[in-house]
Amino acid sequence: MRCLPLCGLIFSLFISQYVVAQPLNTDQLTPHARYAFQVQNITSGETLFAQRNGDYFPPASTQKIFTALAARLELGEHFVFTTQLLKHQQDYVIRFSGDPTLNTIDLKQLLSHLKQSGIRTIRGDIWLDNSIFTGFEKAVGWPWDSLGVCYSAPSSAINLDHNCIPAALYTEKNGKTRLHIPPQYPIHVFNNAVAVSADEQQQQHCDLDLTATATNQYQLSGCLVTRTSPMPLKFAVQDTSRYTKRIVYKLLNQLGIELKGTIHIGKAPFKKRQILAEHQSAPLSELLSIMLKRSDNLIADTLTKTLGHRLFTQPGSYRNGVQAIQTIINQHTGISFADEQMVDGSGLSRDNRVNIATMQAVLRYIALHDASLHLIEKLPVAGVSGTLKYRRSMLVPSVKGKLAAKSGSLYGTYNMVGFVLNKQGKPTRSFVQYVTDYFPTDENDKEEPLKDSPLNQIEEQYYQQLLK
Repeated sequence: MRCLPLCGLIFSLFISQYVVAQPLNTDQLTPHARYAFQVQNITSGETLFAQRNGDYFPPASTQKIFTALAARLELGEHFVFTTQLLKHQQDYVIRFSGDPTLNTIDLKQLLSHLKQSGIRTIRGDIWLDNSIFTGFEKAVGWPWDSLGVCYSAPSSAINLDHNCIPAALYTEKNGKTRLHIPPQYPIHVFNNAVAVSADEQQQQHCDLDLTATATNQYQLSGCLVTRTSPMPLKFAVQDTSRYTKRIVYKLLNQLGIELKGTIHIGKAPFKKRQILAEHQSAPLSELLSIMLKRSDNLIADTLTKTLGHRLFTQPGSYRNGVQAIQTIINQHTGISFADEQMVDGSGLSRDNRVNIATMQAVLRYIALHDASLHLIEKLPVAGVSGTLKYRRSMLVPSVKGKLAAKSGSLYGTYNMVGFVLNKQGKPTRSFVQYVTDYFPTDENDKEEPLKDSPLNQIEEQYYQQLLK
């Protein structure tokens, strides 16, 4: 239905009561795109600008704002993940805590305490205790076609090396390709990919495809255009327990320790244990900075499960973790999540939905309490740091360095939420940008808005108006 002239008059009156008075040219978006742009004064809570054709949107990675706030309120800035090495008679236990930053070097250092104690033979068993979490390691609604890549790495009690394996794919003569994986990583990849010219790729309608099995085996197929330099690849570990079990065998061999028994996955059947050594992660304050600046999904989802474990005194999961996030924020702020649909803490699931009013309320709470929360300083800054360092619409001199925000992208979704900063770096306004169901026909506009793309033009207009 076309809007009659009266509609335009009403819309103009609606806009004119706010400080930011120029409506955005959303007609440039594809016909069925949904959007919401809203700006609020932090001190008064007054809405300064609102232009939208919907209220509920997939938040994508802006959902990490909720996760960060709940973690900061419940766990405290000094919280650390602790991985312990314990002993019971001739058996040993590695008790994992879900530390998303634990790596093979950390694990080797933990096991080296055995060698330093003169142990050359373990006559009992080793238990890899993953009992702090339960349930699925991948949330409902995660895109199946991206599960093999590292931004979709599973969230487990036993996280190691960020559950991510680096590799490099080389194109060679006669259309052949060669895959290199560093030898320390115990995975196997079948490579059937071929190298073609750009014209051949278009004619054959082919691309590079990755499939993964539950046993950490992968297959590369399809094609890629011949390159002069290797293509960097990263494979998400599919079975974290199997992967870590193989790493432990390797480390014991490197340390010269013989294992007579077996490595088990799960909680050991004995309660009395002696702590031999432990490894601690960086404090929560640093982890949140990494999570927000790099949009780290693994940290976000591990914190989500940790909150479920802590609040409900039971093994953490996506289900109780999401409930914990909502409960914690509600108890501290009074903000209701009754209308939200959340299934993970990272925002990767396509099943998540958020009301823009809820996000604005959370942003305002963060700004009003940032003297104690210290969350805004952890956000990417427009054109300066993190995921916003090279965002085209934020490289404009009038915008660069003046917004602190969290982006969020899924297929057809382009979001941004955050704060306008004054000269002292303090927040004065909060803003929300949700754009979804936006499917441009131009291939160049699908991943990130280019300088002359409609979305980039709208973003530039919006961000510059924020600063007026």
